[in-house]
Amino acid sequence: MSDEPTEIAWQGKWITAKRQGRWEFVSRARGIRAVVIVAVDDGHVLLVDQYRVPLGRRCLELPAGLVGDEDANDTIEGAARRELEEETGYRCASVEALGDYYSSPGLVSEGFTLVRVSGLTRIGQGGGTADEDIIVHRVALTELPEFVAAKREEGLAIDVKLLLLLAQSLLA
Repeated sequence: MSDEPTEIAWQGKWITAKRQGRWEFVSRARGIRAVVIVAVDDGHVLLVDQYRVPLGRRCLELPAGLVGDEDANDTIEGAARRELEEETGYRCASVEALGDYYSSPGLVSEGFTLVRVSGLTRIGQGGGTADEDIIVHRVALTELPEFVAAKREEGLAIDVKLLLLLAQSLLA
């Protein structure tokens, strides 16, 4: 644990670059958090793919979104419901928090709360908001390893959080 103070090297609307001693890292600005959604229904999982500027290509991901980016009173459950509907076109009956996780703790202090949603009902096409270009995929869990391999072959990046669903096939 370091006694050195944390300095802000640069801050934008969404991220803050920080320095503590020789260590440089990035965090979300204004205490914003993320929620990542595991939506499994009838043996199928909902995935999305969208263009990610830092990668310069589309990325296959679990649905996700920010908590508190527009409303300081936002909640994990509220953001999960909103993002699930916006991104996938599905509404859920329940949201269960599965814990907080950190995907790249050596570089980014951002964490996310993983949630499982159930009782899915399709209410629209999904695809995100007007400025997003999200493609929705409903994939049979039994076909997931092949689906991910095909998307990787097409040139999509694969979000590390998909390891949650692929672990058994990778460790067999």
